Amino acid sequence: MADAKVIPFDDDRSRGSRGAGSRRRGGPAESAPAGEGPVGDVQPLPVRGAAAQDPAPGPDESPEPRSAVGDGGDRDEGLERRLAAGLSFLRRRLTGDYEVDDFGYDAELTDQVLMSLLRPVYEKYFRVEVKGVENIPAEGGALIVANHSGTLPLDGLMMQVAVHDHHPADRHLRLLAADLVFVLPVVNELARKLGHTLACAEDAERLLAQGELVGVMPEGFKGIGKPFGERYKLQRFGRGGFVSTALRQRAPIVPCSIVGAEEIYPMIGNSKTLARLLGFPYFPLTPTFPWLGPLGAVPLPTKWTIQFGEPIPTDGYAPEAAEDPVLMFNLTDQVREQIQHTLYKLLVQRRSVFF
Repeated sequence: MADAKVIPFDDDRSRGSRGAGSRRRGGPAESAPAGEGPVGDVQPLPVRGAAAQDPAPGPDESPEPRSAVGDGGDRDEGLERRLAAGLSFLRRRLTGDYEVDDFGYDAELTDQVLMSLLRPVYEKYFRVEVKGVENIPAEGGALIVANHSGTLPLDGLMMQVAVHDHHPADRHLRLLAADLVFVLPVVNELARKLGHTLACAEDAERLLAQGELVGVMPEGFKGIGKPFGERYKLQRFGRGGFVSTALRQRAPIVPCSIVGAEEIYPMIGNSKTLARLLGFPYFPLTPTFPWLGPLGAVPLPTKWTIQFGEPIPTDGYAPEAAEDPVLMFNLTDQVREQIQHTLYKLLVQRRSVFF
């Protein structure tokens, strides 16, 4: 496990111009020499531009679909541009010509690859509906606090896609994750590339000081590992570590409520023996897992709603307020109650778990 002080949460593109596939034809028409043609014929007046060489179609002719030529050129040019961009991206990855920040966050890889992999799950599988994204500040540090559920932490990833794809200022969400995430092979590297970092006070404060959006789920393992019978009942939010961090950085707290994640893996049991042997906080037993093997690990296609509430400001408090336990308890309870109330409201509005 990483040795760090853990916050007590308790646990696309430019395209060619429209007419790129067709070119301007013809110039000023030349007048016929005087005296040519049969006597008495009336000579047509000179015509300028393309009309001089493009006579009007006859009764049995149909006009040429010029736009089709342009559209085909646009498509070809767009394909070439995408191919060139993909090859350029691949070359930079192979040569190491890309940047990551101090936490390992790779913005280019996240935008062009990882989000593209998560987006079909977000849009097509869970069909996430986002509300209140305008409540997230357009700039500066802010702490997004959300409920946690679902046996596996897919809710954090979906919340990250929601901010990335829907915020008008194109902001990115940096999630605070449990230390278990950073000791698992492959998962550790992907989490770092996505911008996740350890849920400790030092990392959270550094990110907020840099003006980043930071996401935290204070329920921790108690939230994602709770039985199905306790769904949408928030667990304890700890002793207010996230509030203390927000107060120190004078960052607003944005409550976030997620409906739909509770039902993706209905947890009907917990094998504590297997959990101890594997070093996991719990080992879930669901109606499909582990009975159906790998197929049982496929989440149910529930319909999700993610709602961001109005921010709770913290810049009006004195610097020493971060050490006031009464204030931290009150703010923690205020955030928790706001999330719980919104959860109940969304559940009442929900027509079905899957539609």
